[in-house]
Amino acid sequence: MWNLFGNSRRYCDGMSRRSLMQIGGLAVGGLTLADLMAAEAASPAKRHKSVIMVYLSGGMPHQDTFDLKPEAPVEVRGEFKPIATTVPGIEFCELLPKLSMVADRCSIVRSIVGQRDEHSSFQNLTGYTMGEVQRDGIPNFGSIVSRMEGPTSPVTPPFVDLFPTMQHRPYNSTGAGYLGSAYNQVRADGEDLASMRLRYVEGQQFAERRSLLGQLDSFRRHVDARSLDNMDESYRRAFDVLTSSRLVDAMNVENEDPKVLARYGRGSSAHLGDGAPTWNDQLLVARRLVEAGVRVVTVAYGFWDTHGNNFGHLRQHLPTFDTGISALVEDIYARGLDEDVSIVVWGEFGRTPKINDKAGRDHWAPVQAALFAGGGMPVGQVIGSTDKTAAYAADRPIHYRDVLATIYHNLGIDSTLYVRDQADRPVRILPEEARPIRELMTSST
Repeated sequence: MWNLFGNSRRYCDGMSRRSLMQIGGLAVGGLTLADLMAAEAASPAKRHKSVIMVYLSGGMPHQDTFDLKPEAPVEVRGEFKPIATTVPGIEFCELLPKLSMVADRCSIVRSIVGQRDEHSSFQNLTGYTMGEVQRDGIPNFGSIVSRMEGPTSPVTPPFVDLFPTMQHRPYNSTGAGYLGSAYNQVRADGEDLASMRLRYVEGQQFAERRSLLGQLDSFRRHVDARSLDNMDESYRRAFDVLTSSRLVDAMNVENEDPKVLARYGRGSSAHLGDGAPTWNDQLLVARRLVEAGVRVVTVAYGFWDTHGNNFGHLRQHLPTFDTGISALVEDIYARGLDEDVSIVVWGEFGRTPKINDKAGRDHWAPVQAALFAGGGMPVGQVIGSTDKTAAYAADRPIHYRDVLATIYHNLGIDSTLYVRDQADRPVRILPEEARPIRELMTSST
């Protein structure tokens, strides 16, 4: 989280300890300020492969969005009706009219399997369960991309995480794990995006913080240097990012055309339940970040753990989701990014086929749906199917790790390869059986 204006206690050196700690959470690239500014001015825009992953905290009901079962019994089919899309034979929920109009630019996978019933983002972000990640330090996929591909320029971090800090801690994103802190994401807590605008930071503030770095260097000479390596690097890289206007400008959506802002819709920064907000500014920021050179952007969006009042909750929040995701899909095509920028939208699991006595749907790990767009992928298709109650995959079951293998493939990374950990030991990126989804691969790959 970047917080340059914290109301924390000030000490005798004039520095705020809490603000320093928050700035220290960044890790990006380590050049001098002069080198960075020169590099930013000199480096031309280059095409690069990127991914925007939208994580639906809590698990969105697949049978009320992209896999409706209008012929199922009333206790299964729910309250919504299907509507036609731009692709003959493909239907979405009636609350998704804008996404139905861009169905020809999306692919829907209705048969994602293999996930465990656990409320966490870990399986989506790493390809492994929460217990495996915590035990083995398995990295976020964005950190692996950072390690394998590096930044696109000296002033642009490869991986930016737009997840807000959510009350249910396992929803929050994981870090670089066994790769080490040099490959951590830049964490941009959603509520503090406004504080990242460089124009509101006085030069003296940066000078004071640079001075503090000098004090840290002096302190290092009197302690075990190894214990401070990661901390010092994190502080220094934070300054390098904050003094480059490219990243800050990308996060300022007020620079956008008002028509674009209106098309995305604004949503709200208020958290829903113990999950994420439906804040469409974050989706627009994600597009702006990949245009600025970021390779991986992760967004946590909404709260879909609808054990009760499932249909009332969806009536309130699906239209905002529909507006934001459809605008993101439209944008990457309109701006010529569709060959290079992949979009994937999914949660940790689906919801139960049978509606419970609270008009809700409970956790359902056996199957869920996911939306893909861009990345040069074939679109306008539905991949896989479920049975008559949307309970299990009936055709073409696709393991959730194959989703991550597809993302890696689109970024030019073979997920069967090994990556070196901090101790220089080889670790396989994903299990050998994980493969890109063949229906989402172009004929040339």
